[in-house]
Amino acid sequence: MRHTVVHVPGDGIGPEVTRAARRVIDATGVPVDWVQADAGADVFAASGVTIPPRTAELVREVGVVLKGPMANPVGHGYRSPNIALRQAAGVYANVRLAWALPGARTHFPGADLVVVREVTEDVFTGAAQHVGPDAAIAVKWVTRAATHRVTRFAFEYARRHGRRRITVAHKAATLKETDGLFLAAAREIAPSYPTVVLDDCLVDALAMHLVRDPSGYDVLLAPFQYGDILADLCAGLVGGLGLVPGASFGPSAALFEAAHGSAPKYAGRDVVNPAALVLSGALLLDHLGERAAAAQVQAAVAVVVASGPTTYDLGGTATTTEMTEAIIAALPGVGEGSAA
Repeated sequence: MRHTVVHVPGDGIGPEVTRAARRVIDATGVPVDWVQADAGADVFAASGVTIPPRTAELVREVGVVLKGPMANPVGHGYRSPNIALRQAAGVYANVRLAWALPGARTHFPGADLVVVREVTEDVFTGAAQHVGPDAAIAVKWVTRAATHRVTRFAFEYARRHGRRRITVAHKAATLKETDGLFLAAAREIAPSYPTVVLDDCLVDALAMHLVRDPSGYDVLLAPFQYGDILADLCAGLVGGLGLVPGASFGPSAALFEAAHGSAPKYAGRDVVNPAALVLSGALLLDHLGERAAAAQVQAAVAVVVASGPTTYDLGGTATTTEMTEAIIAALPGVGEGSAA
């Protein structure tokens, strides 16, 4: 069966890592028709918008997107194009997977964590403004309906992947209204899933427990901001952002994206680790029902991380291209000379 996938190259290193992921997906033999859609900083410079109407239309029409990282100015400039693209797609749950692959530089071999975060609410909705020249406010927005929806997603994910525990990250002891509602709403869903345990932890204490011993945790469920921070913390536990894939899911669309940013200082140098977006490509294949190919990609990445060649962040000296070709060569039935 042929599949159509929208390809958003993104900014900085985005075109390089999305090219790598596409090459690996194509090398599995799964027939994919790639449709490029532009978004990000260059598009903004040319048109004044980060997500052109045609890109948003394609994302909604096709419903499956391989997305490169996009630049998000710090403290000024346009609103996050990553959030804007998720809104255009109508997704509400972001998943990031942090597992310690053999050979990765980590103090926690065997760590295997999933972070599920709600991505339509919290302080990232854009409801913020200056109050005079010397103050600013942002609204933290939480609803029962959105929390129910992402909690059901987390339980369904846990049940489908053999996970047994979900921990809600919150600060309900202090933020009694917003985080209190998130925690209460999550607890309301739990009785429908008796085979999965739901517990909770204050987010600051959770961060401490994770860096001491992540083995006590399985799936972490959080509002947008806490989930963003915890996902990067978990990446640090298993070897870095270069190894952490991600995806965002909604009723009719799914975006597959690495956890890392656009890293503009490395753009065009052929030095960055492609594994995170390649692994996101494996998640994409699984979403398309190509489960055997998805497993092959995951296994090939594991082989290369364990035995090389790897990029600088994993202690090696390989280029992006060399590591990509090694992953392709490690796919079943693909020889050293057949990388395309």
